[in-house]
Amino acid sequence: MSQTPDSVVRQYIQRHRDAFLDDLAEWLRIPSVSAQPDHAPDVRRSADWLAAKLTETGFPTAEVWPTPGAPAVYAEWPSDDPQAPTVLVYGHHDVQPAAREDGWDSEPFAPEIRGNRLYARGAADDKGQVFFHTLGVRAHLAATGRTAPAVHLKLLIEGEEESGSPHFRALVEQQAERLAADAVIVSDTGMWSEDTPTVCTGMRGLAECEIRLHGPDQDIHSGSFGGAVPNPATAAARLVAALHDEHARVAIPGFYDGVVELTDRERALFAELPFDEERWLRTAKSHATRGEAGFTTLERVWARPTAEVNGIGGGYQGPGSKTIIPSSAMVKLSFRLVAGQDPDHVEKAVRAWAEQQVPAGIRCELTFSGATRPCLTPLDHPALQSVVRAMGRAFGETVRFTREGGSGPAADLQDVLGAPVLFLGISVPSDGWHAPNEKVEVDLLLKGVETTAYLWGDLAEHWRHAP
Repeated sequence: MSQTPDSVVRQYIQRHRDAFLDDLAEWLRIPSVSAQPDHAPDVRRSADWLAAKLTETGFPTAEVWPTPGAPAVYAEWPSDDPQAPTVLVYGHHDVQPAAREDGWDSEPFAPEIRGNRLYARGAADDKGQVFFHTLGVRAHLAATGRTAPAVHLKLLIEGEEESGSPHFRALVEQQAERLAADAVIVSDTGMWSEDTPTVCTGMRGLAECEIRLHGPDQDIHSGSFGGAVPNPATAAARLVAALHDEHARVAIPGFYDGVVELTDRERALFAELPFDEERWLRTAKSHATRGEAGFTTLERVWARPTAEVNGIGGGYQGPGSKTIIPSSAMVKLSFRLVAGQDPDHVEKAVRAWAEQQVPAGIRCELTFSGATRPCLTPLDHPALQSVVRAMGRAFGETVRFTREGGSGPAADLQDVLGAPVLFLGISVPSDGWHAPNEKVEVDLLLKGVETTAYLWGDLAEHWRHAP
């Protein structure tokens, strides 16, 4: 009886499982901590190691791309079908700082497999999820008899994601021609749980600002001048109080311009997830939920724009009292943005709103830091459907949909390359990203391998440069 393509893939993965894990462990031993200058040589060594391993995998092109900071890795493997779609895989090879004294049960850069779990810094975030693409493409070739992938396959693995990707957008703009793709696959994300495979369909964007309020030229006596001159600290408090209305909606005029509203189908799909709000609250270390009226907790953190006060201060902060009117005060705000919102438009709206809130005699200075655009892929996009089918084959279960409430550099790829961004990750919340004892579930890691083994053929079959 002839073997099915799925059985060939699974047998290939099992035969190469141990070698795959040994290679991954070798990479995890490199402490590629981009945030610590002392580890800059290690980050470079990590990039060199990956480029060499991609060459060994079969990629005819594998290069280390320098940046003003840490290097990225680029690889390319053209399909033998000139009409095949082009897919760019994104991930990162740098990791968060880690030390045994932080609470690790073993050395963070000495990988250990205990039971079905591989413990090491970077096991889930993000080296493990990058590396499953190497065995996945080889299993794809073994099952199809091809000598090249069914798609034009490219990889861009950056080295500064854990440091805020300060040079990433410039790199993408500089190399836009070589990075051109019909779709981007981001493997720096996760699933709902081990029992509930999911695909993320979007990330929120981000805009941040600091507002400085200046009143008197120096701190002055509240008895001599209080009640007769404007107080910057009071102005800061009123500014914050005016940020939301009684329904917890952001009260900045124009803030919601362009927002892509949730569809009934999306709300129904979110509602299908086994969400335990009480457990979520315990994780949040909070005692109650609160947010925009008319939306569930998941809808608020995934699909609604928000404004948050990250810091507020001004005047005397020491023990006891000091009866002054302070000369200045400050407020730090962040805005999570959803599809349809433009960070530049939001900045203009915030500036106009803040100036209107400030009374005469108070000078207002706003400073915005770099913004991140939101990204969202429609549920019916053919490339997304390929990801869902491939994951469904690997897991043997219905694949559900999530979004991410945070922000990341994936939006730069969508913005610069004009390609839809799709998320393919197998990490679960218990993996402990950025925490002591980070780990990855080995079985799920191999499901990631299997998913990619199916994905390239599915994309080639069902999607030919779809608009």
